[in-house]
Amino acid sequence: MDYKQQVAQAIQDVIGNDLSIEEIIEKIEVPKTLKMGDYAFPAFVLSKVMHKAPQIIAGEIVEKINQDDFEKVEAVGPYVNFFLDKKKFGKDIISQVLIEKNHYGDLNLGNNGNVTIDMSSPNIAKPMSMGHLRSTVIGNSLAELLKKTNYNPIKINHLGDWGTQFGKLIEAYKLWGNEEEVKKDPINTLLKYYVRFHKEDQENPELDDEARAWFKKLEDGDPEATRLWKWFRDESLNFFMKIYKRLGITFDSYNGEAFYNDKMQPVIDELKEKGLLEESQGAMIVDLSKYDLNPALIQKSDGTSLYITRDLAAAIYRKNTYNFVQSLYVMGNEQSNHFHQLVAVLKEMGYDWANDMHHVAFGLITSGGKKLSTRRGNIILLEEVLDDAVELAQKQIEEKNPTLKDKEKVADEVGVGAVVFHDLKNERLNQFDFDLQEVVRFEGETGPYVQYSHARAMSILRKANINENSNLSIEGLDDPDAWETVRMLSEFPAMIERAVKEYEPSVIAKYAIRLAKAFNKYYAHTKILTNDSQREERLALVQSVAIVLKESLRLLGVKAPDEM
Repeated sequence: MDYKQQVAQAIQDVIGNDLSIEEIIEKIEVPKTLKMGDYAFPAFVLSKVMHKAPQIIAGEIVEKINQDDFEKVEAVGPYVNFFLDKKKFGKDIISQVLIEKNHYGDLNLGNNGNVTIDMSSPNIAKPMSMGHLRSTVIGNSLAELLKKTNYNPIKINHLGDWGTQFGKLIEAYKLWGNEEEVKKDPINTLLKYYVRFHKEDQENPELDDEARAWFKKLEDGDPEATRLWKWFRDESLNFFMKIYKRLGITFDSYNGEAFYNDKMQPVIDELKEKGLLEESQGAMIVDLSKYDLNPALIQKSDGTSLYITRDLAAAIYRKNTYNFVQSLYVMGNEQSNHFHQLVAVLKEMGYDWANDMHHVAFGLITSGGKKLSTRRGNIILLEEVLDDAVELAQKQIEEKNPTLKDKEKVADEVGVGAVVFHDLKNERLNQFDFDLQEVVRFEGETGPYVQYSHARAMSILRKANINENSNLSIEGLDDPDAWETVRMLSEFPAMIERAVKEYEPSVIAKYAIRLAKAFNKYYAHTKILTNDSQREERLALVQSVAIVLKESLRLLGVKAPDEM
C-alpha cells in the first residue's frame, strides 16, 4: 500500500484539480516528530489559487476530508497532519518484510544496465593506508546498492601500476636495494626505498632524471625494467589480496594503468585525426578553454604518457567492453579537476556517453589535520588499524561474553565492521580526522552498536524458538511504543533509492543507526516474550527488525553476527 498516495488522494478529493496527485505527493512532508503525525501537507501551496490564508485552507480541508482510512487528520497552523491507521499500516509493513525477507527494499531502477565502478586503486609497491579505505568501501557499498536496485555493477580495481613513480622505485632499488630484504618484507621494504628516494632527490635533483629515464625504458619494454616492475606488482597484489579478503571485497577486474599502455597510441592518433592535439613547449595538449579548464596534457615532451592519457584509453575500453549505462569513479575530492578534464576531452572527441560518467568524490582522512602522504612516510596503515580494531573487539567479548561461540570469528566481524561502518556513516564529501579510539568505539552511533542490536533481536527470537520458517500471525500491533520502529521499517525502500541516486552509502548507515535506536527503545519499554494475544505480533516485529538491520549492514559490506 502506498500510504503517501493514499494521503494525496484524500487531499485531491477535497481540493479538486487545483493540484495533480503527483504535485501533492511532491509537497507532502514527514513531520519532525511522530506526535505531529506521519505525513503533513503544507496548505500555503494553495493560498495563491484559493486566495485564502493557509491556516484557513488547512482547517477547511480537515472539515471536508474523509477520515475513514486514517486514525485522525488535524489542522496545525498551515499544515494538514495525517495520522495513519497504526494497526493496518503495521500489518502491511511487517507482512511485506517477512514475505520478502532480504529482498525487502529491492527496486528496479537499473533494468540490469551495466555500471562500471573505478574504485580502491592502490599504488603498487606501497602499503594500503587508511586513505585507500574510503574509495574501497564506498565503491563496494555502491556496488551492493546498485545490485539491489537491478543494476549490474562491475567493480574495477584500476591499480596504480604504471607511471613515473616506477622509474623512481627502480632507481631507488638499483641504488640501495637488496633482493633478500625485499623478499622478506616486500611492501615495507619498497616503501622504505621510495621514501628515501624523495628525501635524497631534494638534494640531488639529478635522481629525478634517472627515474624518468627508467620509466621511459619501462614504457619501451626494456627487459630489466619490465622484470623489476612485474616483481614489484606481483608482491604488491599478494599483499593487497589479504586485506581485500579481510574486508570481504572482491573485484571483477584488476586491469590497472599498465593494461592501457598499448591502448594509448590509438587514442593519441584519434586526437590528432580530429584536430584536437596542439603542441605546447614540446608537449602535446588538448585546449579545454571553452570548458573553463586548463589544457589537458596528453604527452610530455620526452614522449612519455600521463594519467589522463591512460584514463582516456580506459574510459573508451570500458565503454566498448561493457557498454555501461553509468561509469562511476570513486576518487578523492582533489581529483575533481582531473575528472572534469577527462570528461571534457571525451566530449571533444565526440563521445556523448561521457555524460554518463560520474565522479563519486569523497573528503580526505587526515591525521592531526594533515593529509596522509606516502612519499613523506606520513601514513596510517590500514592493516594495523584492522588488527587494532579486532583486538579491541576481542577484549570487549572477553569482558562481556567470555563463553561466546566462535569468539575469534565474531571479533573479526565486529572489529573490521567497526572500521568500515565508521567510514561509511560519514557523508562521503566530508573530511574527517583519523582517531583510532573513535574508529573502534563500540558505544554510540557505531557499527558494533547496530550489530549488537541485530544480535539482541536474534537472541529474543531464539528464546521464543522462532526461525525464518516460523509462520507468525500478523494482524497489526495495538502498541503505540512499537510505532516508531514500524515507521522506520517502512522507510527502508526509500532510503535505498536515495542512497543510489545520491551515490551516498551514509544514507544507509545513518538509517541503520536510527532503526537500531528505535528498536532498542521499544525493547526497553516492552516485555516482548509475555504470553498474551499480541506475543506473535511483537515477535513478528522483532524478526522484521533483524532482517532489515542485517540487510542494511550487508549493503555497507559489514557482517551481522547472530550472537555477540
